[in-house]
Amino acid sequence: MRDWLHADFGIVADEVTPIGHGADAAAAVWRVRAGSAFYAVKWTGGGSAAGLLLPSRLAELGVGGVPAPVRTLDGALWSERGGRRLSVQPWVGDARAVDVELTPEQWTAFGALLARVHTVPPDDAVARQLPVEEHRPDAVLTATADVTARLAGGGGPAVGAGPVGGGGPAVGAGPAVGGDDLVHGLAEAWRDGAELLGALTARAAVLGARLRDRTARAVVCHTDCHLGNVLLPPRRAVVSRPLPARVGPTLRAGTDNAPNADVWLIDWDDATLAPPERDLMFVVGGLPGYAPVGERELGWFEAGYGPVDADPDRLAYYRAVRALGDLTEFAAELLDPAGDRAGREFALSVVRAELAGAGLAGLAAVRA
Repeated sequence: MRDWLHADFGIVADEVTPIGHGADAAAAVWRVRAGSAFYAVKWTGGGSAAGLLLPSRLAELGVGGVPAPVRTLDGALWSERGGRRLSVQPWVGDARAVDVELTPEQWTAFGALLARVHTVPPDDAVARQLPVEEHRPDAVLTATADVTARLAGGGGPAVGAGPVGGGGPAVGAGPAVGGDDLVHGLAEAWRDGAELLGALTARAAVLGARLRDRTARAVVCHTDCHLGNVLLPPRRAVVSRPLPARVGPTLRAGTDNAPNADVWLIDWDDATLAPPERDLMFVVGGLPGYAPVGERELGWFEAGYGPVDADPDRLAYYRAVRALGDLTEFAAELLDPAGDRAGREFALSVVRAELAGAGLAGLAAVRA
């Protein structure tokens, strides 16, 4: 890594510290100190180049709060190493908003930041390169059916899995063949949550079909702007509870190379042209059990964003798809016997909570 940074970016790294990076198995992230400057370095094969093209373009348009990539010695936004993108950004914050108590001013700054992103013309040269929301949940419905089939010990989608064969996954008799205690735990949670899974898959399928026939304003959306991707600069970050072990330690950053902003929005890999509800779902109720947002916080957000007049059908659709996506990704981690034990245990705790109705899955099934 040190050699790559020096050869590609001209950065001489004095310290390279791995940073826990949530559930993105396709990415590795480091905090790098080079003299008195600090950088976030990401090596990823996931997402798309939009995660670098768009922040660079937003910086050109004067949108604050989005860290622009550091260019390579050749002027590129990233280099290619080992078949993955290697990118560098200034280290802009010490704490995630999910781990602190945001002030009203910080909530308003977050709202203003997202408002500026949503007003970028969709016909902008970079925006035109983004994927376009089509309201087709086929991939996540297939993934849900596949998990159900594996837990039932079958080789393909179970009878009744997905929206066509009876309204939801048919959770079967037991765990996948050869599964350990964590797989058994997943199978039990999947079986106990069958009704909730059925409601989510039905909602995603029905609303997806309905929304495909309904026109909507498309804006540049981050698509993952929960509070875990909102960072605060060192001088404003007061940690109110310890970070989960999965995330790693709180790290003190230098300031000589970090631009100024009240809040920062990071991780743009999945940016998309979509109706604004694709982002607003993260502030209208938020992610219960992880990053909930109450009415008071929403009011502070609206002071910067403007009135949030969200379409209930779109909110419900995006919540259902997101909940199913999270569940199937954690299930896939659990079903991988080569995975880290601690990571798999964490995944099981999330799945159990979600399927017990304590998280976004419960909100997605009962509220628009």
